[in-house]
Amino acid sequence: MNNYYDVSLKTERLRQLKKYKNFSFYKGSICSKKFMQKIFISNNFTYVLNLAAQAGVRYSITNPYTYLNNNVSGFLNILEFSRKNLVKHLVYASSSSVYGLNIKKRPISTADPASHPLAIYGVTKRTNELMAHSFSSLYSLPTTGLRYFTVYGPWGRPDMALFKFVSSILKNKIIKLFNHGNHIRDFTYIDDVVELTYRAVLKIPKKSKTINEYSSLVPWKIYNICSSRPIHLKYFIKLISDKINKNVRFNNLKMQQGDVLKTHGDNKITLRELGYKPKFNIKKGISNFIEWYFKFYKIKNEKN
Repeated sequence: MNNYYDVSLKTERLRQLKKYKNFSFYKGSICSKKFMQKIFISNNFTYVLNLAAQAGVRYSITNPYTYLNNNVSGFLNILEFSRKNLVKHLVYASSSSVYGLNIKKRPISTADPASHPLAIYGVTKRTNELMAHSFSSLYSLPTTGLRYFTVYGPWGRPDMALFKFVSSILKNKIIKLFNHGNHIRDFTYIDDVVELTYRAVLKIPKKSKTINEYSSLVPWKIYNICSSRPIHLKYFIKLISDKINKNVRFNNLKMQQGDVLKTHGDNKITLRELGYKPKFNIKKGISNFIEWYFKFYKIKNEKN
């Protein structure tokens, strides 16, 4: 609920969630030991899914301390109280950003190294994975990290590509195309992400007989959460333009700091172990987002 982006969007998300009788909301910071202790003791969790973190690759370049405080110190509290309260399984959000320079291999698997992240955001997420391994080793706390690849869809973040492009096109603004729009991204639709995340929570990791990049001698696991169907950014923008029925103006710029040219995740291990294959194609996903956007912001679609 912080002000990293439009709080009113977060408030409306929360209002939607409050419709569910089993949903409870506590406003506080995961960096507060006192607050976290209260939450864990009062709820007696069986499973914990931690999606709380400071997001954004580019923002981490100019605001690194925010990431260290929330994503490292805050996550330590999650680990500490999970193990003290005998949580059955802790699942947490990691990111494709951990691959960094290693992402030159395509597609990239959790079996590949993730030791050269480019920005502090990726560093904090890789740190989370290593911290989790330590707790799995020291306290036999089962932990699973989910490396999300460019999640998109209704209710998404305004700092993500789809939201920014739709907003700019509707306002007749020039779209900033970094690296001349030659990026390729493994866009993963939110409904597929939710299903895979849910299945990951119920899939408690076991000790492996061997040590590798995605499993260990302790109950610790890493999964890629991706569609494994990378899309060229210019094609992505064309699909948006066609759906909205408006022309797009570009401003071609050089590559940004901390950015990678292409993301393409290998999800074979994820599919095999979680038993679900992403179903949504990029056209349907973009269409669903735009329909939500027009409804949420009360905009009339001229094409329809």
